[in-house]
Amino acid sequence: MSEARSPEDDSPAPAEGPPDSQSVEKPTGSTAPASANSATAKASEAPADPLEAARAEAQKNRDQLLRVAADFDNYKKRARRELADAVKIAREDLLRDLLPVFDNLERASAHAGTATDTKALADGISMVQRQFVDVLGKLGIERVASAGQPFDPAVHEAVQHLETDEFPPGVVASELQAGYRMGDRVLRPALVVVAKAKSS
Repeated sequence: MSEARSPEDDSPAPAEGPPDSQSVEKPTGSTAPASANSATAKASEAPADPLEAARAEAQKNRDQLLRVAADFDNYKKRARRELADAVKIAREDLLRDLLPVFDNLERASAHAGTATDTKALADGISMVQRQFVDVLGKLGIERVASAGQPFDPAVHEAVQHLETDEFPPGVVASELQAGYRMGDRVLRPALVVVAKAKSS
């Protein structure tokens, strides 16, 4: 009569012997630590010469300074050129405004030689004068008030004193040459005669 066998009896017995050689990882490459390589690299580098480093830095600073100086010189040249152009344009604008006045004055001068009506000639000259004053006003230039005004050394230049009772002392009695100003700036002072008290 045969004996009953348990299920455990049918399972294969575990294989004995050394483990599979393919499942074991073998170390590859160098086993030397990384710190040893870095130490070798540092040892191969020669220490920098402080004098050479200072010379290189000085040369770098010198090159930068030369570039800055060249840029500044170019800026000065450009600024002078732009200023000269602005002055030239301003002069051209002034002459363009004054040319019509000169044209009318030239016509009046040509007509004066053959004119028989002196009043018409005088009216033409007055018209040219008013046109000139209008041009000056357009440019912001005004005539300095003189006759009958208190003497002001900022805008008047006294060339003579006149003893008179017609004007109080220190007042401009007459104007010899007109003065002009542009805003607060005097272009030309007026040449005036200043009244003073009569001597007793």
